[in-house]
Amino acid sequence: MESRAAVLRHLEAVLFIADEPVPTADLAVLFEMPAHRVEELLQALQSDLEQAGRGIVLRAVAGGWRLATSPDSAPYLERFVGEQRHGRLSQAALETLAIVAYRQPISRGQLAEIRGVSSDGVLRTLISRGVVEEVGRDAGPGQAILYGTSQVFLERMGLDSLADLPSLADFMPDSKAVERMESGLGPGL
Repeated sequence: MESRAAVLRHLEAVLFIADEPVPTADLAVLFEMPAHRVEELLQALQSDLEQAGRGIVLRAVAGGWRLATSPDSAPYLERFVGEQRHGRLSQAALETLAIVAYRQPISRGQLAEIRGVSSDGVLRTLISRGVVEEVGRDAGPGQAILYGTSQVFLERMGLDSLADLPSLADFMPDSKAVERMESGLGPGL
């Protein structure tokens, strides 16, 4: 059996070349060791990278493990890559993505009803970027296509699952704040 340091080195190399997050179970099969032991090694690697202040970090995302760049390096990475227009989402796209994330599965009609405008173009953009995908059909009349977020969404957001999304209640004002806002509206509104 190889030394702990050697296994950590090989584990890091596998994660470096992986195109998508690698589940612990897959790594356990690859390294021929129990999943709980691989999990311990992954956590050790994660800790080692963090303590060393490296430019990469190890994250548990989308049901697996993936190496990612350190958030501290973001300004330099942005300058290196350059601001690519297709890299940023418009306000409408972000709004639509948030609605899909929190209300999925959701149809185009439901999206339009919530936003008050057609979201067809924005939805196409989100699908082409791979963050939203078709997840089924509505059982009702017309069998509308239903949309939801994808694994790519989880990866890009750094989430392990949709359960990790922040609660919407965290962003809602309390009842006293709503009363203060409403009192400032006046009779003409």
